[in-house]
Amino acid sequence: MSREVDRIMDMAVKEQKQNGEYDLESLEFHIRGTMHDIGKKLLERILNAESNSKTEKVEKRFRLEGYQEKTVQTVLGKVKIRRAYYYDRKQGEGQYPRDKELDIVGTSFSPGMRRIMGKVGAYQPFMLGQEAIQEMSGVSVTAKEIERISEEIGQKAEEFLREEKSREQSNKNVKPINVMYISIDGTGVPMVKAETENRLGKGEDGKAKTREAKLGCIFTQTGVDKDGYAVRDENSTTYVGAIETAEEFGERIYCEAIHRGIERATKICMLGDAAAWIWNIAQGQFPGAIQIVDQYHAREHYWSVAKVFFGKDEKKRQWWAEKLRIELDDGKVEKVIESIKQLVPSTDEQRDVCKREIGYYENNKHRMRYDQYRREGLFVGSGVIEAGCRTLVGQRLKQSGMHWSLRGANSIIALRCCISSHLWEDFWEYRAAA
Repeated sequence: MSREVDRIMDMAVKEQKQNGEYDLESLEFHIRGTMHDIGKKLLERILNAESNSKTEKVEKRFRLEGYQEKTVQTVLGKVKIRRAYYYDRKQGEGQYPRDKELDIVGTSFSPGMRRIMGKVGAYQPFMLGQEAIQEMSGVSVTAKEIERISEEIGQKAEEFLREEKSREQSNKNVKPINVMYISIDGTGVPMVKAETENRLGKGEDGKAKTREAKLGCIFTQTGVDKDGYAVRDENSTTYVGAIETAEEFGERIYCEAIHRGIERATKICMLGDAAAWIWNIAQGQFPGAIQIVDQYHAREHYWSVAKVFFGKDEKKRQWWAEKLRIELDDGKVEKVIESIKQLVPSTDEQRDVCKREIGYYENNKHRMRYDQYRREGLFVGSGVIEAGCRTLVGQRLKQSGMHWSLRGANSIIALRCCISSHLWEDFWEYRAAA
């Protein structure tokens, strides 16, 4: 160690004499590389020390066949680990007990390296992730390796998020919940051709190019601000999501609600747009919950009427839409419907829009009593889940040129939900103990 320090000092002094100053960046990276070399040698010695092996004492049914080396990429660089190979007479197969002890079964990457690769893969395209790891850690891995490890860890994250016992300790001896919100939405993810085969889509050829990722979030509310508006409890939001059927997702979001302690909630609210599958989940999994259609979404529908009826007459369009806004905000959905019915269509487009939007308000009027919700101090917007669709799904899975397999997309969604729910550390402990 002292020799390495002396060598770096000599190099720095020589450079200063030549250039009159230090190249700090060069020194930083040189020292980091040297420390990695030292650390790698130390780690290799520790892992191969006979006294540190916990696997030499094995049952009599195991027969020692010899020793083999395995090269493992760690956060310090590649190390060679000498492991004993045993033959299991009972099972008729061989195994390396040390691999299980060190958590390197079936992989050439250390747990620390896999953690870095999984998190980078969750945030960045794999090619950019390769560059980021090289730049920030000095360790070289390929984009394909990051993709493969991210998928593997994503599958484990999925197990963690669904495992009933994984978070039960955190739900013990906690206070009652004033209001619990369950919010659901969906967004399309571009898929490889094999994943959309025989699926109908919105393209000109009628074929699907995407599949819907369903995302749900759960958060809680204790009170309101000085103006009476609902305030979300800090760090109370957790997310779940996947590309799957509505029935499967209903079970997923219900499982998350159980994890979050829904049985302790005084009041339960469902927030979403008017998609039928959302309210089917509400009815099936959360009967009795207060169902609220996002207010902004509800306003968009009378605006679609205003646009086709009043066209470029902005003053009249604004006046008519403002009248309906007041009616809607007051929870008088029947008046909104009546205002649309009073319009006299003169084109097929106007008739179709009127029919569609009247049906929309009729079907959802019991979910639009916004005056009542405000009096109760409840949220009336689904901004949290809509932002989640943009950030958790859109920013990572919908970038230009991306096309996903079902397994790959769901793995990344699971990773991002885990991280955004502030459960990454809990997950990593769960994974190590499994």
